[in-house]
Amino acid sequence: MPSPLSAQPLRLALFQSSGRPGSVAANLKALDEAAGRAAAAGASLLVTSELFLTGYAIGADVHHLAESADGEGADAVAEIAARHGVAIVYGYPERDGTQVFNSVQLIDASGTRRAGYRKTHLFGGFEREVFVPGEQPVVQVELAGLRVGLMVCYDVEFPENVRAHALAGTDLLLVPTAQMHPFQFVAESVVPVRAWENQMYVAYVNRTGPEGEGDAALEFVGLSCLAGPDGATRVRGGHGEELLVGEVDPALLAASRETNPYLRDRRPGLYDSLS
Repeated sequence: MPSPLSAQPLRLALFQSSGRPGSVAANLKALDEAAGRAAAAGASLLVTSELFLTGYAIGADVHHLAESADGEGADAVAEIAARHGVAIVYGYPERDGTQVFNSVQLIDASGTRRAGYRKTHLFGGFEREVFVPGEQPVVQVELAGLRVGLMVCYDVEFPENVRAHALAGTDLLLVPTAQMHPFQFVAESVVPVRAWENQMYVAYVNRTGPEGEGDAALEFVGLSCLAGPDGATRVRGGHGEELLVGEVDPALLAASRETNPYLRDRRPGLYDSLS
């Protein structure tokens, strides 16, 4: 169930960007600049897009650029987080032995690795060819008095996935994503509904612009957003690169949960047997 909430709003920044696909060094530089801007805007948390560290539509290079959760990329992100005093959630391909996962990691403002999540629902042939699906649906960490959950892109489109977070008490769900045309309705409609029906904030942070070549070419639609438990979109991005700043208000979250009875009125005995 929901945890006791901090009285202070959490200001977070959503970095809507594809960086430079295939160049970890360039993406770390972009992340450093975004962290500085986020800190200047008073944000204590910066969230990037899916596979931000390497790029998404880079084919077999994903395997060449994959690294462990405590690898050089993680060390570089930790240094950026500590220097700017901003917690960072970033997407990257995680190598564990011979397996590669589509992962996100949260590093706090001191540069400490706090949580890692492996995408559980892989989208399309490319992801299924290069990644292994994760098996842990709910990953949470306490941050600034809030229970923060992690997810990746396609995962949020499964209502059971988000409901598991709601039942585990997640207050703010962070969803680095790579949402492409023509599926922008997910950003526009599905994400605010997920926030409403599960009584939580959802931060959905997308890539933007063209990526890949030939048959593998994709057009990422942007439209990153921060949706609240009342179903309202607090922050909404356009189609280009930008840094969006919004707030998670614990008072609104508590009031909305008191008013909205979804979780209290559930009758799990009617559908627990469904698979």
